[in-house]
Amino acid sequence: MTTVEITRFRVAPERRADLLATRAGMVADFEADREGFLGAKFIELPEGEWLDIVEWRSSADFAASRAKGGNLPGIQAFFAVIGELLSSEEGTLH
Repeated sequence: MTTVEITRFRVAPERRADLLATRAGMVADFEADREGFLGAKFIELPEGEWLDIVEWRSSADFAASRAKGGNLPGIQAFFAVIGELLSSEEGTLH
C-alpha cells in the first residue's frame, strides 16, 4: 500500500512567490535522492497555509526520507521559505 505524507504549514504572504519558485527544485531533489518517492501535490489554502501531500511506496521509504532531512540545495531552499510547521501526518492510501 502507498504511504501518504500530509504536511500543513504557513508561509508569510510576501514569501509566496519564493515558495512557488523553490517547489520544482525540491521535487527534483526528491526524485533524484529519495527512494520510493512517487509524487507530490501542493495545495494552497486561505490565510497563507499550504498542504503538501507526498506519496511514498512504503512507510519505510518515508522514514528514510525524513532521516535525510534537507540534505540537498533544492530541498533546503524550499524548507527555508516555510514560516511555521502546523502539522505533519502519515497515512495509508486505500
